[in-house]
Amino acid sequence: MKKHLALVLGGLFLFGGCGGGSPSSPPPTPPTLNLAPASLVFGVWLVGTESGQQVETLTNTGGSALAINSVAITGTNATDFDLSSTCGSSLGAGASCTLNVTFAPSQLGQRSASITIADDGVGSPQVLSMNGVGGDSGPNATLSPTSLVFGDQVIGTSSPAQSITLSNYGTTMLSITDITASANFGQTNTCNSTLASVASCTVSVTFTPGNSGSLNGTLLFVDSAANSPQTVSLSGTGVANTCIPQGGACFGPSAHCCPAPRGHHSYCSNPTGWGTCVEN
Repeated sequence: MKKHLALVLGGLFLFGGCGGGSPSSPPPTPPTLNLAPASLVFGVWLVGTESGQQVETLTNTGGSALAINSVAITGTNATDFDLSSTCGSSLGAGASCTLNVTFAPSQLGQRSASITIADDGVGSPQVLSMNGVGGDSGPNATLSPTSLVFGDQVIGTSSPAQSITLSNYGTTMLSITDITASANFGQTNTCNSTLASVASCTVSVTFTPGNSGSLNGTLLFVDSAANSPQTVSLSGTGVANTCIPQGGACFGPSAHCCPAPRGHHSYCSNPTGWGTCVEN
């Protein structure tokens, strides 16, 4: 009996020993790359000049080392941006490194690109957006697009509007003296008498042909830019609208229906009365 009790107590002692000791530490959190600031904005720089450096800080906020595979400038205007780096192929937990970025616009207007960072961290690849403006000394007037084509339009009726954007990519304010559309075309605009640097306004143009055939015109801008006046070429074709009744009710708008005396019908003035009409 004593021998049996001793064996049981020994077994308990052995089992107790297996569960002893301090608990194991939790695994480190995975590497995570944080970028600050979230984007880089360079503002206006004259075409052909280079900005000062802006600094982007990369920090590994995870609990284990981060492997950096590549850092590259990508995007539409990638060649307008450049960088140098203090970052190596790895970044320890809690450590930081920097990217020094410059902007040298090759053309007038909005320029954009991104820095893409490939690594083994959470959320890779990380993408940093960058933008700047290629500028001109003094006021500037840039039009986009520089031509509008309206196609066929029934004589005496107005087309849907098409838009032109006037932008000032100059370093000083643009004074606007006049915006005029030639015969057969009309315009309304959101432009005031002045346009600040890097600001834009919109001109809406319609085509209302006074006669048939191919019709050309211009939208003229007179302002304080060195290349004033600027023009946008306009074109469209005036067509006659002779309708032939086809019978039956005609509901809803249609490019091939006669003008309606009531908004929900089309009508052709002839003995058959209401009917679907087509261009002759």
